[in-house]
Amino acid sequence: MNRKPRILRVTTVALSLKTLLKGQMKFMGENGFEVLMTSAPDDDIDSLEEYENTRHISIPMTREITPLQDLRALREMVSLIRSYKPDIIHTHTPKAGLIGMLASKISGVPVRLHTVAGMPLMEKKGILKKVLVAVEKITYKTATRVYPNSNTLAKYIIDNKFTNSNKISVIGNGSSNGIDTEHFSPSTEINTEARILKSKHELDGNLVLGFVGRIVGDKGINELVAAFEAIHRENPRTKLLLVGPFEPELDPLKTETENLIKNHPSIITTGFQKDIRPYLELMDIFVFPSYREGFPNVVMQAGCFNLPCIVSDINGCNEIIEDGINGIIVPPKNTEQLKKAIFKLINDPDLRDQMTSKIRESIVSRYDQKVVWEKILDEYHENLKSINLTYKTGSKNQFTAT
Repeated sequence: MNRKPRILRVTTVALSLKTLLKGQMKFMGENGFEVLMTSAPDDDIDSLEEYENTRHISIPMTREITPLQDLRALREMVSLIRSYKPDIIHTHTPKAGLIGMLASKISGVPVRLHTVAGMPLMEKKGILKKVLVAVEKITYKTATRVYPNSNTLAKYIIDNKFTNSNKISVIGNGSSNGIDTEHFSPSTEINTEARILKSKHELDGNLVLGFVGRIVGDKGINELVAAFEAIHRENPRTKLLLVGPFEPELDPLKTETENLIKNHPSIITTGFQKDIRPYLELMDIFVFPSYREGFPNVVMQAGCFNLPCIVSDINGCNEIIEDGINGIIVPPKNTEQLKKAIFKLINDPDLRDQMTSKIRESIVSRYDQKVVWEKILDEYHENLKSINLTYKTGSKNQFTAT
């Protein structure tokens, strides 16, 4: 073969390439592959291409159900694939998976990989759920391999008969991209920023409960705020720090929750923060009572800052956190159990210290980004071998068709 093997990486929106898969395309390019990215158009594609050292081509995909727009995107995807001739197409997110897998099947791409990182359909009902289930089944049927990013999600897919179990595997210990554990690590610089924020928000002398993510109902914010109100009545030296944007147009909070957030003197909101590390440094306990997730990076990030975590018993969270070892797992949508877990860690500093001493190492050993990337690279090699594209030498950077 006179060229490097080609990978087409597809996500619905460019933000997924910039954040959820950050650095992965560059790594593959440095390890013997030619990589092309595609997603819906974005205002900041130039910086994405520069960071990843990888070209991007826009295709007008949407996250909503838009049949006419989806057909247009499918035609453009087929055209791109026939022009680029990738050996591997690897899709992420539901709409990109549907369009990318269908287009690559139509176009004869030999290796068709789809990563499943959470399922919105888990929280849906009625006709909408049936439509979303059908989309998943079509995507998996046209893929050659399907990679749920957690063991819990793999079990859900198999139990619900979305595809044959022999198509399913979890790469490594889960996670789509791992995390940069060196970046998410306490430092003198971050500590200095945190001290400034601590003064600004009047946190001295308080135990700080923290959350990072979208401030919406789906993330368990209604339950978290209700639990905190009860906790604060008994423990007035506590604060709740909510780091993230409100999205009332997509998933509004209950009116009573909104009022408490606005009016409670010990609930602090910061809005979206580009760098969450100083805020993690401020926290004593990280609370993440989400209803559904893929494999939540923020829990791993909090763990890298030595924070004991209270999480919902949902996909991803219940694999990152080992109940009673590096955190506590509670049922989703259960204010009472959430409150009990928070009280337990507030009232037992020895338990908090025990969890603090174990959580960072448990994250680094299983989910460090370089470990995850190497596992994905190995998976690409195995898939290429399955179509008789093998290495010329022992180097991962040299390939030839045999």
